[in-house]
Order: sequence, then structure tokens, then C-alpha cells
Amino acid sequence: MPGHDLPPVRAAATLLPWLLETLSPMSRTRVKELLRDGRVRVNGQPVTRHDHPLSATDRVTLARDGTARSSAPSLVIIHEDADLLAIDKPAGLLTVATDAEKQDTAFVRLSEQLQARGAGRPFVLHRLDRGTSGLLLFARSAAVRDQLQSQWDGVEKTYLAVVEGAPPSPTGRVENYLREGKNLRVQARPTPDDGAVRAVSRYRVVGRKGRYSLVEVSIETGRKHQIRVHLAGLGCPVVGDADYGAKVDPVRRLGLHAWRLAFDHPTSGQRLELESPLPDELRRLVTK
Repeated sequence: MPGHDLPPVRAAATLLPWLLETLSPMSRTRVKELLRDGRVRVNGQPVTRHDHPLSATDRVTLARDGTARSSAPSLVIIHEDADLLAIDKPAGLLTVATDAEKQDTAFVRLSEQLQARGAGRPFVLHRLDRGTSGLLLFARSAAVRDQLQSQWDGVEKTYLAVVEGAPPSPTGRVENYLREGKNLRVQARPTPDDGAVRAVSRYRVVGRKGRYSLVEVSIETGRKHQIRVHLAGLGCPVVGDADYGAKVDPVRRLGLHAWRLAFDHPTSGQRLELESPLPDELRRLVTK
């Protein structure tokens, strides 16, 4: 929605006082009206809460007209506590904004859901590819985000993939080096040349039906397109993944799902194990 940028946020602040100072000599009543009407946007999303926290990385804009809520479907929240939120991200939805898509992302949808019930804001911990569905974890404060990100290598991350054919062995481990090419596709290398980074995946076949297999993949490293490249290298690309050799797209989506996360809770220290069920359209491909 057309509008204009307000001056940069220089330090942590609360939205209403910051707006009153920034938009001076605009009256307090008028500023509150802008908030009420959804014309104030923080990082592209309409915000109506007077006490919304701002940080120095936030971008605030003023829309010429506003809608306080988007019509996007609500996200399914799988887990929620005082420190963390886990959602079930649908395939086709970006985690965060890009130059091409700024309005409809998992971050924006979750922010709006929390804002509607006065429950604070989410902080991005990690990302899933647009085509990948499943567990996406957010922190509820910058401190928890920073703490968990510093321990992210210790988080157990397990995916389910529906692939064409089957790997040559029912279980195995793939280790090589990955490098993103100029065409934005990731290439596997035997050695760490030209900036390639080490990538390790473990897999096991857990189901088979006709021309498709269901493969469970645990990743020791979290590289861009790691699972997709590793499975394609085994001769069984993920269905719907034409970029890495898939020949079929039976359900018009990438057949990759972020199934399970397991880690020590950053506050309580207790083991937290979260799961997102395999979507029905993928399950039907591999179950009788």
C-alpha cells in the first residue's frame, strides 16, 4: 500500500512515544488515529498497539490508507510458552520478506496473530525454504533468540522427504561440500574449494509405495538446499524439485517437510521435542 518512510529508528523505543516525537507537531489524537486505522507499519506489517517495541533495525512507514489486519489465513501454532513459539508453516509461504514479497510471510502472519491478542512479537530464529512445510520456531524475545541461535548446532533437526525412487541403501550418511552457483542452485563438491562448506546428512527409508519413497533425514549441518542436493545426489530427488532433477510434481509442491525439532529449552533446560505431522497430500503418496 503506497506510503512513505519515516526517519530511521536510532535506538530501542516504544512506538507511540517514538511516533509523537517523529511526527511532531502532529497532535497526539491524530497519531493515535493513524495507529487505530492500521496506517503505521513496522517492517511492512500494520501495527495498532501503542506499546509495540521498536529496535534500531526496524523500518517504520506511514501508509496513505490502512487495513489493520490482513486477510491471510492464520497459522497453526504447535507449541507456545513464555519464551518460544513453534508454527506449522505451509508450503509456498516465505519465512521472512524478500524484495519480491514483503507482505505475506510466516513472520508477518504470526506477528499479526500475536498482535491481535496483545501477546508481543516474534523473533526469527531460523528459516525454511519457501517450498518446505513444517516446524518453524520463533523466540519471544531477542535474548532468547540470541541464546538459542548460539546453540543451534545442538538442535536435532529431522525432516521427512517424499522422493522419486529410493536411495541405493535403506540407511546411510552423506558428507560433502556445498557451494551456491551463480544460478542460485547449490552444487555438491568433494572438497572445500571455491568457498564450498561442509554438509552432513543422515537418512533412512521409512516407507515405500509404487514409484515413491518416504525418507527421514537428520541434518548435522544446516546448509542451503542441503537435503534436496543430498537426496538428488543419491539418485532420488525430492518430488516437485525440478531444480535438482525431479521429473514429477504429483501434488504441485515440494515434497519436503520439517518434521521434528528436539533441544534443551533455553530457560528451563528441560528437553523439548516438537513434531509436525506429514501433510495429507504427501502422506497419500507413500501410504497404502
